This record gives sequence, structure tokens and C-alpha cells, in this order.
Amino acid sequence: MSDTHEVYAIRYGHHPRRAADNFIGGDPHDVIQPLDYFVWAIVGAAGTIVLDTGFDEAVGNRRKRQTIKPVREGLAALGIAPDSVRDVILSHMHYDHSGNFDLFPQARYHLQDREMDYATGRCMCHAQMRNSYEEDYVVAMVRKVFAGRVAFHDGDDEIAPGVTVHCIGGHAKGLQSVRVKTKRGNVVLASDATHLYAHMDEGRVFPTTYNVAEVLEGYARLKRLASSPRHVVPGHDPQVLARYPAAKPGLEDWIVRLDVEPRG
Repeated sequence: MSDTHEVYAIRYGHHPRRAADNFIGGDPHDVIQPLDYFVWAIVGAAGTIVLDTGFDEAVGNRRKRQTIKPVREGLAALGIAPDSVRDVILSHMHYDHSGNFDLFPQARYHLQDREMDYATGRCMCHAQMRNSYEEDYVVAMVRKVFAGRVAFHDGDDEIAPGVTVHCIGGHAKGLQSVRVKTKRGNVVLASDATHLYAHMDEGRVFPTTYNVAEVLEGYARLKRLASSPRHVVPGHDPQVLARYPAAKPGLEDWIVRLDVEPRG
């Protein structure tokens, strides 16, 4: 069975914001630098693995994030039925990566030990630390643990042939990125190990951060894991939609294919 995969980025949300809000220390350019919100589908001979589950519309509205199209619709556009998905990887448990917790009823969830420790431990006693977590989302994951539906990982591990997770930390204590073997080489889905291309390219850091040193060291690790820096896909950059082709006609500015060469 082939260990190469197709990889898709599905945009489900959007947040217009100023560039200064995206970097520790701000930014000298007084311009709008929005964030897009993605989930990712990794499609291989053995089925589909989903990376992250996004936020639901109610949480997005409360946090003033726009839902472009619900995650379920993005999957449907690719012909993926949520109840057919057997493995879901959570890069971390922030609200925009761990919602829609009832969408995949048959799936086993893959999570780093230290992320669950963090999201259910003493750090959540502090409002500043728990701001990016949703209580209901965390409780739902605890229930999945008791239902035997969570596989925990301690560092690097293989999820399926050609798909591995790598604990980067930094942005969240247990943040993990995913390396996928594709026909164009090893593509690294960084998730929030680098929100924007500019973070990794310029050695800058997003303000929501557990450990700045881990973020900065993580950039070099992402590059080592990938076949080249062009194979690293950031977690929130609208440029992803411009750099990669639509998955098929009609899906422009919504779903793009990452296992093919980017433009330019």
C-alpha cells in the first residue's frame, strides 16, 4: 500500500486584524494583516486523516471570528464523510483547533501528553493562560479519553505510514506539527508552530505563546522535517490560498491542494 498522500487545506474561518497584533513587539506597518483558519485533510490509500477540527460558529461569533464555511461543508466538497474518518490529529487544544467535537463519531484522536496535561492542569487557573481554550472543548476531549478514543503521544510518533507527528511546543505546551510524505516530498503542516510565513522567515513570534524560545527553535526544526522551506505550510496565512492551486474548479479561495508545487 502506498505511503504517499494527497494533502488539502480547507479554509473555514477568517479574522481581519492589524499587523501589529500578529507579532510580539508589534509591527511598524500600520496595515491589515488578517488570519485565515484552516483544517487539513490528509488523503491516502488507507483513508483520510484530519488535522484539527476548527471552531463551531457559536464560538466563532462569541470570539468575533467569521465562519466562512463550516468544516463539514469543506470536507463534503472533497467527498469526505466525517463518519468515515478513523483518525483525527489535534495539533493542540486551542479553541480554533479543537471544536466541532461531535463531527467525527468514529475517530480516534491523537494528542500530545503534555498538551492534555496543560489544558487540564494548574495553568488553566490563570485567565491569561486559559484564554485560548474553550472549557466545553476541553471537557469533550476528557470524555473521549474515558471512552477510549484518544491516543496519546510523547514527542515524535507515526500515525500511519508516511504520516508522523512532531512535538514542537512553543505556542502551546503540547503543540505538534505533522509531516506528510507526498509525491513532491515531505510536506510539513506546521499548524501554529508558525502562524504566518513571516514568522518563520523573519524569526518573529506570534503574541499568544507559552515559550518563546521553543517557538524560535521550532522554526529550524520545521525546516529540517520538510523537504525544503517551501514544503512548510503555516497555520493561519491567507497566502496559502494564493500560493497553492484549488483542489478542483469552483473551490478557489476555499480549498487548496498542498501536495503539488506552489506557485512562484
